[in-house]
Amino acid sequence: MVRYLKVAVFLACLVPLGLLGWDAYTQNLGANPIEKITHTTGDWTLRFLLITLSITPARKLLGIPSLVKFRRMLGLYAFFYGSLHFLTYIWLDKFFNLHEMLADVAKRKFITVGFTAFVLLIPLAVTSTAGWIRRLGGKRWQMLHRLIYITAICGVIHYLWLVKADIRKPLEYAAILTLLLSYRVVVWIIPKIKRREAVSLVRRPQPFAE
Repeated sequence: MVRYLKVAVFLACLVPLGLLGWDAYTQNLGANPIEKITHTTGDWTLRFLLITLSITPARKLLGIPSLVKFRRMLGLYAFFYGSLHFLTYIWLDKFFNLHEMLADVAKRKFITVGFTAFVLLIPLAVTSTAGWIRRLGGKRWQMLHRLIYITAICGVIHYLWLVKADIRKPLEYAAILTLLLSYRVVVWIIPKIKRREAVSLVRRPQPFAE
């Protein structure tokens, strides 16, 4: 069952690209096609990052452990759309002009933080296989893949700094990311509090029995 669901999810994740391709084929990308492609691929990069981050709380709160089987695929789709977003910038926007790109990275802070987010996605995509988990070891692999938190934060900041007027959409992404990260902080803190309480109970002097 999970196998067929994975195929369905895989195909569903290609729908945004298919719709974008159809708009390009029918010349329905608007007055600024490059901007349309850039914004669409950027939006879906952030969406897939947030969906990937939602897998852990969803499987724990809903009691569906099999959801974890979709996490790697969704994370790779975040990298896929991020690569398309980056490629649109360096190819369609800058025509591989390295001097202009370096000037943008140095002078325009939203590009700097966006470039940082993409670079951080690369090691996550490269080490997403079971073979890399064995090479790095479980703990080191988990530590490395916590870079996704920084990537998502940089992605939201990139979008927020990019938008000049209507910031509602980046703020929506920021709210969802804050919720997902807050869940992880709470889950990390609660066991520590319980452990301290247990230790304090053990160390507390007990009264003599009456």
